[in-house]
Amino acid sequence: MEWEDVAHYWRHPAVSGVDLMRARFVRHGFTRHTHETFALGVVRAGTEDLWVGGARHLVSAGGVVLLNPEEVHTGGPVDDVGWAYRVFYPSVEVVAAATGCPDPWFTRPIVADPEAAAVIGQAHLAAESADRLASETLLTTALSLLWQGYGGGRRVVEPSGGTREVAAVRDLLQARLVDPPSLGELAATVGTSRFALLRAFRARYGLPPHAYLNQLRVRRARVLLDDGVPAAEVAVAVGFADQSHLSRHFRRLVGLTPGRYQRNNVQARGPAGP
Repeated sequence: MEWEDVAHYWRHPAVSGVDLMRARFVRHGFTRHTHETFALGVVRAGTEDLWVGGARHLVSAGGVVLLNPEEVHTGGPVDDVGWAYRVFYPSVEVVAAATGCPDPWFTRPIVADPEAAAVIGQAHLAAESADRLASETLLTTALSLLWQGYGGGRRVVEPSGGTREVAAVRDLLQARLVDPPSLGELAATVGTSRFALLRAFRARYGLPPHAYLNQLRVRRARVLLDDGVPAAEVAVAVGFADQSHLSRHFRRLVGLTPGRYQRNNVQARGPAGP
């Protein structure tokens, strides 16, 4: 049987601040990126080639993935069978409320835990049903179980020189999605050289400024698509040259086209799958 890439993305029916994805990817690979939220999921079939934390991991069926907000990673197929997985994207606020930790952080990106894998799968399946009580209960159970096994406080990172300046550059990129400053402008704004800025920005955010800008654009595009704005208008509003540029970057980072993403949210959920 020849598999094709297919992905469904929707919002949790009972818990605000939680998105979900169910997908099988055979040819698609995610470029280096981060999420504003946690990404907590389980591989259901095949094997995912995942790079995170400076290391490569081959995650086979039953493997649990625990990614923290703004943690740079990639993902792709190992072979022509690809991989199928289910993922929750809960906000920091949702995880904090469920765990009682104001600044939650998972200490291991990949774990082999059959119980956790089963609970994540059950919670994800429940979120495709109309049973709001069951879906909320199972999600809370899953978050509690994962936290008890692999949670901790946020890693302590010693502040480096230029931390405030790099944060200012990020804020400037966020504010100027449509007319972004040049690298020279960014460097001059914070009083440093182009090279020093590139090095400091990548060390802090894991991506160079231009890649981070496109990620910010895609994040804003998702908000507008959620509000029902047509994709062609969204492309202009977030600074892409046209709809085809939006589609290319959106699919690289989200895993499906803007049109499919918007239809998924209108439908609330897709048909049954892996």
